[in-house]
Amino acid sequence: MRKTITTEGGFLSIETGTIEPDATTIVERKGLGHPDTLADHLAERLSRAYSHYTVQRFGAVLHHNFDKLALLGGASEVRYGAGGMTAPVRVLVNGRAAPMCGGETIPVEEIVEAEVRAFFAERLPEVSDHLDITFNITSNSSPGAVLTGDAVPDRTRWFNPRSIDDLRERRVRLSNDTSLGTGWAPENAFESFVRELVNHFSGESDFTLSHAWCGSDVKLMGYWDGDQADVVLCVPQKSRHVGSRAEYVRNAETVLAECYRMAGLRLPGAPARFRLNARDVPEKDELYLTYTGSSIESGDEGVVGRGNRVNGLITPLRPMNLEGANGKNPVYHVGKLYNIAAQRLAERLHEATDGHAEVHLVSTTGQRLDQPWRILVRLSSPDVETDKVQALVAEALEGFPALTDELVSDGIVLS
Repeated sequence: MRKTITTEGGFLSIETGTIEPDATTIVERKGLGHPDTLADHLAERLSRAYSHYTVQRFGAVLHHNFDKLALLGGASEVRYGAGGMTAPVRVLVNGRAAPMCGGETIPVEEIVEAEVRAFFAERLPEVSDHLDITFNITSNSSPGAVLTGDAVPDRTRWFNPRSIDDLRERRVRLSNDTSLGTGWAPENAFESFVRELVNHFSGESDFTLSHAWCGSDVKLMGYWDGDQADVVLCVPQKSRHVGSRAEYVRNAETVLAECYRMAGLRLPGAPARFRLNARDVPEKDELYLTYTGSSIESGDEGVVGRGNRVNGLITPLRPMNLEGANGKNPVYHVGKLYNIAAQRLAERLHEATDGHAEVHLVSTTGQRLDQPWRILVRLSSPDVETDKVQALVAEALEGFPALTDELVSDGIVLS
């Protein structure tokens, strides 16, 4: 059944009794040291640092976006038991940020450089002294500032405000773009397993704490047909902690044993097949052996938006979009806010209906942020009280100010 409701800003369509996704699943996840994940997380860190500074100094998040950041891989030398960087990783900080407010200068480049260096010191310490940071940060106004006489168009003040009173979002939040936010719930057991396994090898875990050779540039592609799992996994090793080819091979066997152990716990009774570091040719010493634990050391690039979606997965058989949420302004950038809101709303609807839920929020640039042009809710449950759905949707749309506060205060980790 489908019901379309006219809302203040557009239309809410509620479809019930929709077909649930079948068991077939293709899912990818990139770990903490993958270049795309590094770019995503660094861009979001820069946004939060800039937001913190401007809130503390001026009482508001000033206009900015760092969502076009890119990382260009360096070069390294890898030997058994040794290694080092031979060329730096280039950090291209691309975007815009207000450089002042009310005549007070904001030290944008100083804030950015400090955060970039602190980020790599925490995430890839071997790289932190081998960075080449390029600042491509402007304060150019957005399109639409037409000059007519001596008057100064309001848009030219967006990135050069006389005070926070020049920020129109202080009066009403308008969408910065025509864009789409997508969310769905629940995950199946295999999707949850993929997230957990990648986190286990790329983040801080009992395994990584006890195996210093385990690098963080982990990537997994998995296939699940509802009965059995087939997984291709890449897990690098750090050369300083691997003294020989034989040691590398033993470590790889340890990773595989851990994969099967965790599959037995999370996918009980389901046959699972794992292929690890499929490009390895041990007899030629062509191995996923790295100095830093990430391919960013040797030519690979990372770009915001090419990694995990807001829910932390890449799921081509599920509804998804290509928005890069990280680094966007947390006040009115729909590419960030609508994706988070859609995911959370889908989870609430799943809890309320005990069935599959899918949410799409579509914005129109320049229109009220809390009044999407189109809202599509698809629910597998046939018997749903549409009034309750409307109430949950309204609650989600009213929650954007709180969501902004949560983003600025480090309450949300994206992807």
